[in-house]
Amino acid sequence: MDGQIFHSVAHDKTQIEKRGDLLITRGLPVKSAKLGMSGICDVVEFHKSEEGVSLASYEGLWQPYPVEYKKGLPKLNEADEMQLCGQAICLEEMLLCRIPGGSLFYGENRRRETVEFTEELRGKVYDMAKEMHVLWDKGYTPRVKPQKGCNACSLKEIIEYIVYYNGECFSIAGRGDRLC
Repeated sequence: MDGQIFHSVAHDKTQIEKRGDLLITRGLPVKSAKLGMSGICDVVEFHKSEEGVSLASYEGLWQPYPVEYKKGLPKLNEADEMQLCGQAICLEEMLLCRIPGGSLFYGENRRRETVEFTEELRGKVYDMAKEMHVLWDKGYTPRVKPQKGCNACSLKEIIEYIVYYNGECFSIAGRGDRLC
């Protein structure tokens, strides 16, 4: 529940702030045909820049800079960085621009971490998207591997309810695949 409250401000689409050469949008829907994905960015900052893009109702050019809010602390894997890079790839496709980096904001330590969208990170995002689509097309849901971080997940209650509904273990993909 804490994660939902934490994200409620980040996803408030009614809030668009302009602070000098900075425009802040929240809850921005994004999609990419190349990745075959869509989602919602917590926050996208647009910094006034000569390398930016035109935005309706705002003079000048604006460089997009995605910011993803996370309730806890940085993870040991690259999941957060890949999510943020995926959002940037969606924005790039939608706005026809290049986004060199973004930030992850962690609520527990209240710090931003800058993420550079390297070719290596972009490649991992494309590879993961391709793998996800292969699994989806096969109708296969990978087994869940519970980890320490599962207890802090904002989706834990939903996943447990669906996966362990009526004492039986089913996929969260809604296909009814038995997992255990």
